[in-house]
Amino acid sequence: MKKFSAMLCLTLLLAGPATAWADFVARVLMVHEGDRLTIYHQGRKDMVYLRNVDCPEPKQPYGKQAKHATAAYVANRDVVIRDLKRDRQGRMTADILLSDGRQIAHELIKEGLAWVQPEGAGKQALKDMEELAKAARIGLWSEPNPIPPWKWKSTKPARHN
Repeated sequence: MKKFSAMLCLTLLLAGPATAWADFVARVLMVHEGDRLTIYHQGRKDMVYLRNVDCPEPKQPYGKQAKHATAAYVANRDVVIRDLKRDRQGRMTADILLSDGRQIAHELIKEGLAWVQPEGAGKQALKDMEELAKAARIGLWSEPNPIPPWKWKSTKPARHN
């Protein structure tokens, strides 16, 4: 497996300028939700969120499908972590690439299993993919009025422990 990881990393580093030197290979240990997973690298575990997308919450329509799709792509596999950094909420976010170079976030958007996050710039390609999924009524876009997770969470009553 180490040989595969080394070859994957070398291939991606030689692939072109789009791959930064800070990219690294990590093993996906667990998929918690469609857009949240635990990776293992350099002897430690980290919780990572997919950058620029928001999958339905587990109890929302298509939440379980998003988790299962992400798991089918990456569970117990080596992936390339690109541009790992903290977002405004302090969460670790990254672009996560499959061995063939595809980004998981892009695949989830195309399958209608995630929304493009509304804040931020530089997401036109993702927005275009989302519009195509909407037009084709794929996944969550087959629902009459899908509610994005950031709005769905705000409508849930607060829990008191």
